[in-house]
Amino acid sequence: MDSQDNALQEGMVDEGQKKAEPVSEVQNVESKPAEDAEPAVEVPVEEEMKAPEETEETPQEDEKKIYASKQEVLDRVKEIAAKEDNPDKKEVDTLKSLFYKFHIAEREQRQNEFLEAGGDPEKYQFVPDDAEDVFKAEMQIIKEKRAKAFQQQEAEKAENLEKKLDIIEKIKNMATSPDEANKSFNEFKALQQEFKEIKAVPAEKANEVWRNYQLYVEQFYDLLNLNREAREYDFKKNLEMKTKLCEAAEKLDAESDVVSAFHQLQDLHAQYREIGPVAKEQREAIWARFKTASTVINKKHQQHFEELRKNEEDNLEKKTKLCEKAEAIAQEENKGPGDWEKHTKEIIAIQEEWKTIGFAPKKMNTKIFDRFRAICDNFFEDKAEFFKDLKEQYAKNAEKKKDLVEQAKALADSTEWKSTSDKLIALQKEWKTIGYVPRKLGNQLWDDFITACNNFFEARNAANAGSRNEQHDNLEKKLSIIAQLKELAENAAEDAQEKVHELTDEFNKVGHVPFKEKDKIYKEYHDVLDKIYDDLHISVARRRLDNFKNNLKNVAKRGEDALDNERGRLVRRYDLLKQEITTYENNLGFLNIASKKGNNLVDEMNRKVQKLKNEAELVRQKIKTIDKQSREE
Repeated sequence: MDSQDNALQEGMVDEGQKKAEPVSEVQNVESKPAEDAEPAVEVPVEEEMKAPEETEETPQEDEKKIYASKQEVLDRVKEIAAKEDNPDKKEVDTLKSLFYKFHIAEREQRQNEFLEAGGDPEKYQFVPDDAEDVFKAEMQIIKEKRAKAFQQQEAEKAENLEKKLDIIEKIKNMATSPDEANKSFNEFKALQQEFKEIKAVPAEKANEVWRNYQLYVEQFYDLLNLNREAREYDFKKNLEMKTKLCEAAEKLDAESDVVSAFHQLQDLHAQYREIGPVAKEQREAIWARFKTASTVINKKHQQHFEELRKNEEDNLEKKTKLCEKAEAIAQEENKGPGDWEKHTKEIIAIQEEWKTIGFAPKKMNTKIFDRFRAICDNFFEDKAEFFKDLKEQYAKNAEKKKDLVEQAKALADSTEWKSTSDKLIALQKEWKTIGYVPRKLGNQLWDDFITACNNFFEARNAANAGSRNEQHDNLEKKLSIIAQLKELAENAAEDAQEKVHELTDEFNKVGHVPFKEKDKIYKEYHDVLDKIYDDLHISVARRRLDNFKNNLKNVAKRGEDALDNERGRLVRRYDLLKQEITTYENNLGFLNIASKKGNNLVDEMNRKVQKLKNEAELVRQKIKTIDKQSREE
């Protein structure tokens, strides 16, 4: 019981519970006693007949009582502590295991309820359980009672030893001559009964005491000069009793519970030793029969625990693999919350699999569990530290955005149209540089910020209503340019690309259009541009590449240095394009596409990125062309 206290207090009953090794066979059934051809080993129940501790594989009588709650277990423990002077160890161990299973289940339920209610897992704290403190106090009382009972048992064994030695000495003195044996027969029978009634002696003395007792009893019988009928009756009665014990031992082979059969066999051996001798001509046969039945049960018992040990070795191998798997996950780099979430699920899955595996060998069970627990503890400590830092960064970002919201609100009612417009645009650019904040708060801050900006710009537009005629003129100009672009899209010419560039430059020079028409004209303009670029960029690129190949021959005529210089220029151009593409793609990550304005800006930047990628691909093809020509030359 003591070996489990620390693990149980930590709620680790399943992993910390010690499993008993198989008890060595009490009787050496392969060798017969020297005196009576009968077992010459006394087996005190308290010492040599110790059963393996209860395991999950060998349910015992304790499981006949079903406990539905932790309180029922606690009530039974209080009852044992208050009434029983020598509590049963198996029942106490079972109660301890059940209590902590209920205890852990309640603790996990409270934690799950906290998380399901939206609680922060990092802020959850385990609440002390008063029932656990009461349980530990009652278990301490039981522990002290068991220790006291054990000391009393040891004292009784020592006293029993003295009593048995005194009886042996008296029988020894009786077995000196036939006459003395005849005179002392009744006293001898009384001493035999007294010896039988005396309980266990210290284990280290049990065999020696029994051998000496059997020696002098046999000497007494050999010297006894009773009438033949009385002697034969005594032998016959002993034979009948031993025959029944042989039959009982043989029936144990059908017992499904190997451990229970082994325990019953020990009881039969104890009874067998208490029975006197049989006739000499029958001693060998009756002992051989009893020994044969005992050997069958002992072998099954040994095989049972060998299988347990093999399963434990398999479990150790499985748990070692889970440790290695968990260590590999814990060592992986976590770049963000997504990685932590993924690895957390993997660790939890490993923990669930761990629970399905039984005990490892006794010497390694605690070590392998400590290794696994350390891996998990370190992982979740690192995770907690990461999210602590992340929350601090989110808080800083939120404060920065709140400050921008306040600045935007302060400018919302300004009538300094030009300067305030510049300031708000600067605030919007600064907004994009601030990192992430939690979604709910981020959306609220964005709504407040964009509302303040829109209030100003709507007021500015209303104040500039006189410029609407100019905006309508600009609208007509842009519609005309779009019509020309659509015509180019339908009838592609040789100089289509140059005309497109001219028209786009002209379009960009045209001023603002009416606010309500802005999005519509913007979409129509870019839709036709997308169609033109999709239709023309492949053919244009092919023509440019063909022209380059033709011009390359002229460059090659100027010498190898000219070709190398041209290649170097193209490589530098390719690197610059790649850098520019990377810059645009990074900037896209800062854009919040929640607003219409954000959508337009994202579309424009995506078009620029695609154009740059097409240009980079053309440059790459030119470099390949130079390399191919160099190899041919």
